[in-house]
Amino acid sequence: MLFRVDPTSTVPLGDQIAASVRRAVADGAVTPGERLPAARVLADSLGVNVHTVLRGYQRLREEGLIELRRGRGAVVTEGASPRRAQLLERVREVVADARELGLTEEELLTLVRAELGT
Repeated sequence: MLFRVDPTSTVPLGDQIAASVRRAVADGAVTPGERLPAARVLADSLGVNVHTVLRGYQRLREEGLIELRRGRGAVVTEGASPRRAQLLERVREVVADARELGLTEEELLTLVRAELGT
């Protein structure tokens, strides 16, 4: 799996790391049960702080794409399907677009609720 970060981007490095994993799951390059690189190893290879990698991994854990296991590292969950990863990536893009347009959180949620029909 290839991780890339752009230090000049306005996207936080931890979010870029999480996006790399999401894309790999979405593309099928990473499958459930597969281990991700240790945070310290990945941090060294990317030239970032280990806490930056851990922030990215924590975000993925919150999304249900990985499990963080003490002594075993980050493992892609059984529920991490390519479609779920694609959806999460699109949601992030929609939120970024909404912020760019100056929409408030409530305005965005209103749009989503309208689309859901609730």
